[in-house]
Amino acid sequence: MANKKKKKLTPVQQEYQALATRIEPKRPVAVNCLRAFVSGGIICVIGQAIEEMFVRWGGFDHKSAAGPTVAVLILISIILTCLGVYDKIAQWAGAGTAVPVTGFANSMSSSALEHRAEGMVLGVGASMFQLAGSVIVFGVAAAFIIGIIHFIVDMV
Repeated sequence: MANKKKKKLTPVQQEYQALATRIEPKRPVAVNCLRAFVSGGIICVIGQAIEEMFVRWGGFDHKSAAGPTVAVLILISIILTCLGVYDKIAQWAGAGTAVPVTGFANSMSSSALEHRAEGMVLGVGASMFQLAGSVIVFGVAAAFIIGIIHFIVDMV
């Protein structure tokens, strides 16, 4: 409970808390960290391979290949989400699939898929940004603050 100090638990609640703590499965933290590291690394290696393909066969330089690489990673993530594969990968990999581009695309497309029965505007359009809205807001705020700091540092 979040308010353990504020609220006194009854003896029955204390007994339940003790039971729940005792039978709660232990989480393999080291294994979960290793899985996240490996899966996140694999996603990044795939992204790097896509960028190298754009450079080698697409006539891009490394700087201009970044945009199409991100677009392809987003497309792959959305396709895997629609097929139900991304969720299975995420169950095994945990936080490793939260690599910003693919995780963000997965969150938006899964929200859209979940609410598509409610219609295009009120279902897909409105629900798609419920989860992603906070990410967008904090991303814009952080970019603004970092931009101000960068501007001040450049002036000095």
